Amino acid sequence: MTIHRDLDFTNRAAVALQIESLVAAHRPDEVVLELPTGVPGPATLSALARAQRMLRSLDVAFTVTGAEVHFPDARDQAPARLDSGARRRR
Repeated sequence: MTIHRDLDFTNRAAVALQIESLVAAHRPDEVVLELPTGVPGPATLSALARAQRMLRSLDVAFTVTGAEVHFPDARDQAPARLDSGARRRR
């Protein structure tokens, strides 16, 4: 799959949904997503993160080309915490 330009917040959900639809229809063993060169913006990264979560849940390999993007392995991340000032349930 190729994303021809950096996404914005008006089209990121549509692109993520298209990726999900193509994967559901074709059931690939691996997905290669080609991005435009350069640093991806926040909306593009958001769509990639959504696609990555979905593909991991289906045990489908996921590769990104064209731009350097690193998704940390969820097992390597520290547990989420509340920063000071955040509301906590009592």
